Amino acid sequence: MSVRILALVGSLRAGSHNRQLAEAAVKFAPEGASVELFEGLAEIPFYNEDIDVEGSVPAPAAKLREAAQGADGFLLFSPEYNGTIPAVLKNAIDWLSRPYGAGAFGGKPAAVVGTAFGQFGGVWAQDETRKALGIAGATVLEDVKLSIPGSVVRFAETHPADDAEVAAQLTEVIARVHSHAGETAAA
Repeated sequence: MSVRILALVGSLRAGSHNRQLAEAAVKFAPEGASVELFEGLAEIPFYNEDIDVEGSVPAPAAKLREAAQGADGFLLFSPEYNGTIPAVLKNAIDWLSRPYGAGAFGGKPAAVVGTAFGQFGGVWAQDETRKALGIAGATVLEDVKLSIPGSVVRFAETHPADDAEVAAQLTEVIARVHSHAGETAAA
């Protein structure tokens, strides 16, 4: 059985180190798993219950929901913006939490990782993301963490995929999500 992990990146910047980290995750997916990097978070309107109407959900939000419904697990990459979760990532979580009681997370495993310029690697934002995911219905893998500090310096000339320490840590994270997703899918 193949396990499909959907990756959501909380930075829209083309050269984002979190995006590069997600690209590395795609590369390091273990056998029997695929990590799919979702494209299009920038096009999704802010969540508004008035526009979340069956049959007329905005196309970008419907595309996100469809991708999430088909996923067995989630891997979210969060930078830290002013000490918290980026709006684009929170908005994706909000769309995927609906319809209430039947959102796309539906007990599926989710992990949050990321990198940030500061000395703690974005842990505040990642903690806030885990909190939102849990409330939205995901099974948050609280013990699966990766916060990489000093991104601007560390990845100035090196892609995260080419950093041996990061590659090993990220591979372990993906393996853990893969394992939990496989258990959930088999249940």
